[in-house]
Amino acid sequence: MINEQIRDKEVRLIGENGDQLGIMSAKEAYMKAQEAGMDLVKIAPMAKPPVCKIVDYGKFKYEQARKEKDARKKQKTIEIKEVRLSPNIDTNDLNTKVGAARKFLEKGNKVKITLRFRGREMAHMSSSKHILDEFAEQLSDIAVIEKAPKVEGRSMTMFLAEKRN
Repeated sequence: MINEQIRDKEVRLIGENGDQLGIMSAKEAYMKAQEAGMDLVKIAPMAKPPVCKIVDYGKFKYEQARKEKDARKKQKTIEIKEVRLSPNIDTNDLNTKVGAARKFLEKGNKVKITLRFRGREMAHMSSSKHILDEFAEQLSDIAVIEKAPKVEGRSMTMFLAEKRN
């Protein structure tokens, strides 16, 4: 809210260079902002009494937008990458998949390892858990198990996340 939009009886006023000007009526605060050739902006509406500041509104909005943009730039988005395996996977194929998962983890992503079962493989689900355990063991130097292996329909899934130092 700016200038005439502020309808509170009393406001705590902060001057253009950050000094406290005390508690006064909203009209009085607006007059002081007009004298300074600036705008009255409500910066803390939930405070008792609300806090208003004398600032150049255009400059204030610009600074706010820049702060938000910088905050978004510093955020790191974590993606979940998936590695699919089958119960009859060979050692070298498993090592290749471990290498791919290692790259994902080093980039800061989480990895979902899915062990897919087809046809008669469904009867031997419990004996295939060792594949996921071996996969996690090979990545134990850089990763921790975030979610333990769990059967969901025709697949068994496990999530790995990067180790925190």
